[in-house]
Amino acid sequence: MVYIRAKKVKSDQYLYLVKSVWDSKKSTSKQEIVKYLGKASEVVKDDIPVDYRNNSKILAVLASFNPKDIKKREDATNKSKQQLYKKLTEGNIHDAVTIYEEYAKLFNTTSFFDKILKPVMYKIGDDWANNKISIATEHVSSNVAQTLVKIIMDQVSGTGNKKKILICVPLGEEHHLGCDVLETYLSIKGFKVYNIRTPIPTESILSFIDNNKPDAVLVSITLEDNLAAGQRLVRKIKDHKDIPILIGGFAFNSKKIPKFEGNIIPDCGLEELPKILRKI
Repeated sequence: MVYIRAKKVKSDQYLYLVKSVWDSKKSTSKQEIVKYLGKASEVVKDDIPVDYRNNSKILAVLASFNPKDIKKREDATNKSKQQLYKKLTEGNIHDAVTIYEEYAKLFNTTSFFDKILKPVMYKIGDDWANNKISIATEHVSSNVAQTLVKIIMDQVSGTGNKKKILICVPLGEEHHLGCDVLETYLSIKGFKVYNIRTPIPTESILSFIDNNKPDAVLVSITLEDNLAAGQRLVRKIKDHKDIPILIGGFAFNSKKIPKFEGNIIPDCGLEELPKILRKI
């Protein structure tokens, strides 16, 4: 059985999609979190994993949390995704910034990254893979998206009084938009972020770790073809230094995920990441 569980923190409600799993040893059922959904007033149908998205009981519970705000968010989200896709593929940075600013007025920067930019970039990647857009259009879109993230980064600030985080990619990984989004969001939350956004020799990453002593390493992998290189990178870091390693990215939407010597981050949303980092 899968259902939504609400947890109240101060004056806000936060939603989790959970399922009941039978524990044969204790002869009882236990709750297992399928996905953290976020603040109740901001969760929409698209936040529910596809396998459970049309579950009538789940949708009914979702609609019970301030349905007017949910409808407002759904309309704004769908409109913004369509507009951003168009402007990125056209190479129009000015209008892309306007879309971000208008959306952020209604919601926030985190929601823009999670609900708008991420799914739009996934769609652009899928459309390129399925020959719906050219490689040139995909490159233009990625470059405009990276510029957009930099502009957003310049508009926000945080106090660097938390853990130091190193972000890097394996050899062969040329996509670094995910790294830039992580850098922006974690910086907003006050983390000190070292963003090695392009592939460099593993020995250089190990040397950087020795010299700067980050508290954790995030490895971003976008293309499925780079999972094996990611495995090697994580293994070498782990052999070199006992440091928490988190691995994530679009590549982990693949049906077959190899084992890593670090912790694979589920598609949990940016708001959950600081909580994960605080626990390590």
